[in-house]
Amino acid sequence: MNFSKLILIMVTFSIFFVSCTNDDNNSDTPLGSYDNGFLILNQGGFGHYDASVSYVSADFATAQNDIFSVVNPSITLGDVGQDVGFNGDLAYIVLNGSNKIEIVNRYTLKSAGTISTGLKNPRYIAFANGKGYVTNWGDGGVATDDYVAVIDLTAKKVSASIPVVEGPEKIIANSGKLYVAHKGGYSYGTKVSVIDATSNTVSTTITVGDVPESMEIKDGTLWVACSGNPSYVSTPLVETAGRIVKVNLSTNTVSSTIAYSDATKHLSNLVLNGSDVYYTIDSDVYKMSASATALPTASAFSTTSQGVYGVYSFAVHGSHIYVGDAGDYTHNGKVYVYALTSPSIGSLEKTFSVGVIPAGFYFND
Repeated sequence: MNFSKLILIMVTFSIFFVSCTNDDNNSDTPLGSYDNGFLILNQGGFGHYDASVSYVSADFATAQNDIFSVVNPSITLGDVGQDVGFNGDLAYIVLNGSNKIEIVNRYTLKSAGTISTGLKNPRYIAFANGKGYVTNWGDGGVATDDYVAVIDLTAKKVSASIPVVEGPEKIIANSGKLYVAHKGGYSYGTKVSVIDATSNTVSTTITVGDVPESMEIKDGTLWVACSGNPSYVSTPLVETAGRIVKVNLSTNTVSSTIAYSDATKHLSNLVLNGSDVYYTIDSDVYKMSASATALPTASAFSTTSQGVYGVYSFAVHGSHIYVGDAGDYTHNGKVYVYALTSPSIGSLEKTFSVGVIPAGFYFND
């Protein structure tokens, strides 16, 4: 074989090898049994230790309940599943009643550890600066013991705590800072705390409105949905209407507020999706433009045809809207999947029976 033919063969083999390597790197091989779909955290009944996780594939062809127990038969997930936070390949499942966090691989659900000290009434989790942050009510009847627990993700333990005002709930991270909505615990809050993830201190608090319930961040603006005080508040508090408040993150000041005039309208489940905004009131789903200067008076669609008394959990993902229905809060709940745009918004596409009180959707696709 002459030298030129040898070179030609070597070059051809190199191209073939690189091509095969690239194909392998770009393959759609699942990372685990629960990749390419979404997880549903089912809260379970208080004191029943029946929190669970369900899975539905992205094409809706496969649905499976109680997958944590299937994968980890020797571990009880716990009491009152509150939230799931994804960080890399890991999922951190917050168990409010059990005062712990179960750590699993987000694609296989295989256990990767437990955090069971330093938490008291844990609620929601976020990640910043290589650490985890978990809101805690402390003793629900005490207004001065609420805090955010700082999680050492390597050691899998609480390494510090940050005192905050009463009733910290949803927490969201952005550019080295954490924003905590103080729904109020057993009371009725009005503030958002800003935590510096470098110093682990509260740098400021922002008054946004009655009962800040959910938050989103987009283009340097923090959107806060305040549900308003409910009808059963005690004097001197009065029932107040829901509102959406925008906070300029460069100044940490309120830049605009749009509210209902009807005090009986209490919005929740705020989601930003592209240039649109979604939220729920009771059993109805509302949609508006992100540039709107007033809240819509009519809903996009209602879930009452499915017998939904009130939307318990909510998500907008891809071309679908997801609604979790807690039903009677005792038996298995339902998840309803609706069309986002086609053939028309709110057209029911799929129904799944899940665990007790479906509390949140977490997408792995």
